[in-house]
Amino acid sequence: MVYGEIECSQARIALSDTQGSGFPVLLLHGNSNARNVFFRQFQSPLAQRYRLIAIDLPGHGQSGNARDPQAGYTMPGLADTVAEVLDALAIEHLAVVGWSLGGHIGIELIERDPRIAGLMIMGTPPISRGILGVLRGFQPNTDLALTTRGRLRPRDVDRFFRMCFGARGPQDFRALIERTDWRMRRIMGRGIMAGLGVDQKYVVEHNRAPLAVVNGQDEPFARLEYLAGLNYANLWDGRCHVIEKAVHAPFLEAPREFNALLERFLDDVAAWAAGAAGGLRRHA
Repeated sequence: MVYGEIECSQARIALSDTQGSGFPVLLLHGNSNARNVFFRQFQSPLAQRYRLIAIDLPGHGQSGNARDPQAGYTMPGLADTVAEVLDALAIEHLAVVGWSLGGHIGIELIERDPRIAGLMIMGTPPISRGILGVLRGFQPNTDLALTTRGRLRPRDVDRFFRMCFGARGPQDFRALIERTDWRMRRIMGRGIMAGLGVDQKYVVEHNRAPLAVVNGQDEPFARLEYLAGLNYANLWDGRCHVIEKAVHAPFLEAPREFNALLERFLDDVAAWAAGAAGGLRRHA
């Protein structure tokens, strides 16, 4: 395992990289978390078969805060930083695994970056622009407001932690929420309401790269019926996967079942990428 930093336009980005010769996989964490959440994948045989890379987004974990928060914390701005990381790593083709906010960034990337050969999303409803798109994709959960709130009180941090990891989640992950630049949540949320970024529903219904949708059975925020009802252009396995007894973080709560799905998906994406015509844009 190699731990390093990459200097990007908005921030210094911290990353973990298994290196190796396997097909590259970029793991993107959720709102107010960090790359640490994927430790179950880095400790699994996946780390020997694939090149696993995880970063801390700007304003999160060990990365720096955005130098221009109003630009750097929007969905397009976060995707720009991830693209800079890929430029620095000189990766030609890869899969992206995105949890919650990380999944939304992955959808933003897959629309504009032909290096993305496949995307797996968890806890991420691909929404249309604007408030109506948000209402259709997300459940009416009062704790959802915490994801776009600025400064969090201690009890807010507790609620945020429970919605991400449940009552039995790793206690040290509370510090990840406390560390996050509070401006990120507010600016990101306002940007979503203003319609900044791609129309995510349109992207998943037209982009031909393989898309895997994996959620916990008791996912608290994304509407599972909404996800199941979209007309995907290339839904992996032909269905949305639901992991029993898991909530918002199935990769952490049910790692054996999740990792088995991820391994099959990555094998398929690597084969698909090898057969794609020179990495050209892939649309229906």
